[in-house]
Amino acid sequence: MMDGDFTGKTAFITGAAHGQGRATALRLARGGADIAAFDVAKKIEYPAYEFGTSAELRSLASEVEALGRRCRVFAGDVRSDADVSGAVAETIAAFGRIDILFNNAGICAYAEIDTMTDEAWDAMIGINLKGPMNVTRRVVPHMKQARSGVIINNSSVMGLRGGNRLSHYVASKWGLSGLTKAWAIELAPWNIRVVSIHPTGVNTPMNDGLAAMEGATPREIAERSAGNLLPDTPWIEPEDTAELVAYLASSRARFATGAQFVLDAGLLSR
Repeated sequence: MMDGDFTGKTAFITGAAHGQGRATALRLARGGADIAAFDVAKKIEYPAYEFGTSAELRSLASEVEALGRRCRVFAGDVRSDADVSGAVAETIAAFGRIDILFNNAGICAYAEIDTMTDEAWDAMIGINLKGPMNVTRRVVPHMKQARSGVIINNSSVMGLRGGNRLSHYVASKWGLSGLTKAWAIELAPWNIRVVSIHPTGVNTPMNDGLAAMEGATPREIAERSAGNLLPDTPWIEPEDTAELVAYLASSRARFATGAQFVLDAGLLSR
């Protein structure tokens, strides 16, 4: 894919401070897009490890600007309509448009069903499912006005199968897969495409945190949860996700909507 595909466009990315969100922000910026980067930038109650930080958001902005693109960063929680609405409004004021939405923010943690707490369930569904809904409903009016746009939801291979001790995570990701299909139908009259991506385990700080909570190494967590067919790939890399998002956001994927795109190193073939 050539640089310049996204010249004049703006991408709004959640969970942008590191991992798949950061890699995607940089990939789209290299393609010419201006970036609105949104991340929680604090420790959240569940799971109890730190997500994106303000320093990471600032360093992302510096990297995007070094590529000759504009970047606005927002510290907020996707569960908060006030945080989301403010960030979307500021993005429109600064850039005048939002062409690409990457609903990437998410959490993961293990929990057995008979000991799962309300806190664990509510946090997982709140961030992984309510979050994308919150952001999408605030971005869509601007896409409708432009009569164009692409929404890419970061689900998971677990949005297409089950997972041991991950019922709350699996429920959130299946829900996001369903929202994708519903929104694709609803928004088609405005030429807004909606797709979901389904990566296997990705080499990100979130999975490092998951490993620490389990008292395991990141590789042990990867091998436990991924089970890919391709050799020597316990994780895929954030840049692999970013390339898929860039393709789906481009005009090359102009007929792709309501579809699920799997990046799993063969996991679902098992």
